[in-house]
Amino acid sequence: MKIGTCVHLNSMEEMPQKFEILKQNGFDSCQLLAWKPELWTHENAAQLAEWLSQYGIIVSAFWCGWEGPAVWDFYDGQITLGLVPPEYRQMRVETLCAGADFAKQLGISDVVTHMGFIPENPNDPNFNGFCVAVRTVAQHLKDNGQYLLFETGQETPVTMLRCFEKVGMDNLGVNLDTANLILYGRANPVDALDVFGRYVRNIHAKDGFYPTNGHDLGQEVRLGDGKVDFRALFTKLRELGYDSYVTIEREIDGAQQDEDVLYAKAFLENMINEVYGG
Repeated sequence: MKIGTCVHLNSMEEMPQKFEILKQNGFDSCQLLAWKPELWTHENAAQLAEWLSQYGIIVSAFWCGWEGPAVWDFYDGQITLGLVPPEYRQMRVETLCAGADFAKQLGISDVVTHMGFIPENPNDPNFNGFCVAVRTVAQHLKDNGQYLLFETGQETPVTMLRCFEKVGMDNLGVNLDTANLILYGRANPVDALDVFGRYVRNIHAKDGFYPTNGHDLGQEVRLGDGKVDFRALFTKLRELGYDSYVTIEREIDGAQQDEDVLYAKAFLENMINEVYGG
């Protein structure tokens, strides 16, 4: 099991320092989170590849953002997030394909994104249009030799599975965000593995609480302080044969984020050793 963390690609100038801190903190892998397509150039890919080699860091997945509005709640999120809103769909298909091409230059095989509030009803006309868009992106990635990973969150596990079956591509996978399923009130992440466990290719180790009102997501908290039962989670993952990347995500800023990430690293190391054996 390889423990890493998330690194945001917001500007090229700050990346060497971010990689240096990553190594100082004992990490040798990360997910690269990227929301700025203007940075996805051949020159930047070459420079990043040089830095990654210099610092001995593996990028386990490219987290590809998309253009247009994004509101992270239960109301406006329905009409702004991912490939679900028809008015932003084509633009975002093109952005995801461009991000995948950038990731390919870095030798990254897994591309992650949020797909949005996928319609629960498979008879909803928007469900078919959404699946066509996913198939278009997945085919582009397949041609690149890459996997397209849905990050858990806005959809229920069975809705994600239904989409996989409808799309019918063999390069679809799951980036299991352990907290998002709780923050969105969609599922217990341990039970969700019964539905899509065989598709998990990466994990966001995160914790939080269920929503307490119908408008706002639940609260994210430090690893171990929320509702995720990590011992049960890793026990189920071991049963499924998962032995790959675990990526810490803490969605706050500043010194507290740094402190919580290091706490999460120690927490995960102890938990994984207990469950998997040292």
